[in-house]
Amino acid sequence: MITPRPDERDEAEAPRPGRWLALAVLALAVLLVAVDATVLGLATPFLSEDLRPSGTQLLWIGDVYSFVIAGLLVSMGSLGDRIGRKKLLLTGAVAFGAVSVLNAYATSPEMMIAARALLGVAGATLMPSTLALIRNLFHDPQERSLAIGIWGAMASAGAAVGPVVGGFLLENFWWGSVFLINLPVMAVLVLVGSRLLPESRDPSPGPWDLLSVALSMVGVIAVVYAIKEGATHGLTWPIALVVAVGLLALTWFVRRQLSLSSPLLDMRLFHHRGFSAAVLADLLTVLGLSGMVFFLSQFLQLVQDRSPLEAGLAELPAAIGAVTAGLLAGQAARRFSVRSVVAGGLGAIGVALAVLVGLSSGTGYPVLGTVLLVVGVGAGFSFTVTADVILSSVPKEQAGAASAVSETAYELGAALGIALLGSIVTGVYRDFTVPAGVPVAQATESRESLGGAVESAATLPADTGGVLLSSAQEAFVEGLRIASGVGAVVLLATAVAAWFLLRGQRLEEGYGG
Repeated sequence: MITPRPDERDEAEAPRPGRWLALAVLALAVLLVAVDATVLGLATPFLSEDLRPSGTQLLWIGDVYSFVIAGLLVSMGSLGDRIGRKKLLLTGAVAFGAVSVLNAYATSPEMMIAARALLGVAGATLMPSTLALIRNLFHDPQERSLAIGIWGAMASAGAAVGPVVGGFLLENFWWGSVFLINLPVMAVLVLVGSRLLPESRDPSPGPWDLLSVALSMVGVIAVVYAIKEGATHGLTWPIALVVAVGLLALTWFVRRQLSLSSPLLDMRLFHHRGFSAAVLADLLTVLGLSGMVFFLSQFLQLVQDRSPLEAGLAELPAAIGAVTAGLLAGQAARRFSVRSVVAGGLGAIGVALAVLVGLSSGTGYPVLGTVLLVVGVGAGFSFTVTADVILSSVPKEQAGAASAVSETAYELGAALGIALLGSIVTGVYRDFTVPAGVPVAQATESRESLGGAVESAATLPADTGGVLLSSAQEAFVEGLRIASGVGAVVLLATAVAAWFLLRGQRLEEGYGG
């Protein structure tokens, strides 16, 4: 671990006044992003009914935000180190609120995809800035662990608040209202943050290399896009070409970083085994989880016929588990070990996903609620500790870049998970047998998405519509079972890898530790 310089030790002896109030403001930014991510799943059935996206467009609406944010996070984290993390955070919050309005009033699938992409640009400024500011606000390692736990708990609270508030809005207003809840949060963040947050930046950052920015964005987006399209349509020459372009851009990016005196991303960060292991664990964990999270809201509403508010309340155990575990994670990792807490958390998630292999349309809530609680506890322990390891592995001047790597792993895992596991669900679903007597137009719409099948069934005679909907629901659940099985394998394998890769890793007890 990199030993802090003497001036950092001096700062540790004089804690920054107002740091806990400042943390509350940062938590609002995390809440903003988490709420937006969770309400989309609830709004999907309504959005499908209004905009009538194809199955592919629906996946793009779900994951283009992650694609764009993953492509820009490293660049934005480095930009925050250079121009000031507070400035970048507040600018991004204003943009996030403004683009949320564009999402709310989208009138076509294409417009919705573009609006989600713009939201990704704004979102890329928020997450690295919040974690980097925590690194600079809290110099005492144990205080920082608690602050990271609170930061993670607010992300989980957003995951709980989003579905409940979103469910209420969807039952009383149109689907676009779920995006407008960002506006009051953004307003509070900007007004209070401008007063409470201290500015921090790298004192000698060097120039911001625009070629590196372009290479990182092209490389990440091209690779993720190719994986998504390849999973859906199979490997074709155009997709292979996109993969080649992406890998070439990323290779050029790495070589350029090693040659620059002031790189966009210091590749030496990855020489720290704990840093690399924590980043890899985050990426694979989110990959294994994201398919279930994205489709679970649809399962609760379109298969089990729950209202949006009921679906939101049904998902609360995951958030409660994550909040509780996140606040206890630092203490647990110091008492036991980093690798036991991370590997144990990941293993618990893997077992919970394995239970969903037995999912059926009639699965009772006690089973679903228990699975969600275990997933939340496992994620709260593992994500909080890996974030602490990543931040404590680097000098505070590079906190933005390190935070961006952590968030890139998270968003890249989400995009890959929705692309790969979502494509499994979609692929299995599209093969379901349409009963005789269903017109071609309704059959086509039904195969595009489960929401389309619900709409089509409502226009058909009761008997035919009932058979169509039942067949579509069974196919959707079968796809979800297979995706959960794949996710379980990924999570259990990641737990084993974390046990070995994080061997000997410890959270700081004090400076020089």
